[in-house]
Amino acid sequence: MTPEELYLDLLKKTLAFTLWPEPPMRIDAFNYLRPRWKRKLVSLVSNVLASKNIALVKEFRPFTGGHPVTQEQRESGMIFPLYAETMIGLKRLSNIQYCVETVLRDGVEGDLIETGVWRGGACIFMRAILAAYADENRKVYVADSFEGLPKPNAGENPADAGDKHYTQRFFAISKEEVENNFKRYGLLDDKVVFLKGWFRDTLPSAPVKRLAVLRLDGDMYGSTMDALRYLYSKLSKGGFCIVDDYALPACKLAVDEFRAENKIVSEVMAVDWTGVYWRKD
Repeated sequence: MTPEELYLDLLKKTLAFTLWPEPPMRIDAFNYLRPRWKRKLVSLVSNVLASKNIALVKEFRPFTGGHPVTQEQRESGMIFPLYAETMIGLKRLSNIQYCVETVLRDGVEGDLIETGVWRGGACIFMRAILAAYADENRKVYVADSFEGLPKPNAGENPADAGDKHYTQRFFAISKEEVENNFKRYGLLDDKVVFLKGWFRDTLPSAPVKRLAVLRLDGDMYGSTMDALRYLYSKLSKGGFCIVDDYALPACKLAVDEFRAENKIVSEVMAVDWTGVYWRKD
């Protein structure tokens, strides 16, 4: 492996925290998934213990069937990790690497963007790839509310009706924390541009001229559709559109509708159990 490949391989594993054991999670995390009576009980017990600097933990994550986390689940981005800077796993990080390295090799014009960044790990990796190959011209746009997910507007986007993501503070990571994560890897510079706010407010006027890689991680119908409506036209021919949440019905519906409305026929290729991508013709 080349020095660049070794650096990026180590960075992937570090960002995804796969080099170390995954610690157990507090029992009140993702409490919104529990029945109402159980939510109240868990909150009461957790708050009492927290006042004494005690926390109950359990070695499982939501969506693992109540079982301890496996290495495969961690590497496939199937858990909500405690310490990782990204929850997308190694396969989707490798997909980012493939897409960015391809546009660099082929000279595809444009910058890189992720819409929905959580702790910033995927964007940090994008900036690292540019640094590894000494590309000083492209920017990495980091677009997020930095307040978690929006409350669903069921009237405007019926597919988002009942979505509870907005109630979970686990997804709300401040801009300052993401900036600090970039700094820890030595990758915060003027090539990293933050777009803070809801996509419907920031993306229409974002200072993005051309894109080579467009990565969507908005989970919901509205967030996914906003990113596609305002950014896909800026994606260069030969550029890549990556969708992180295609396994979620609302996200899939937004992607499928947008592709149909805009007569996009580029083949949708799977990355793993939820990630997909295509190359713009």
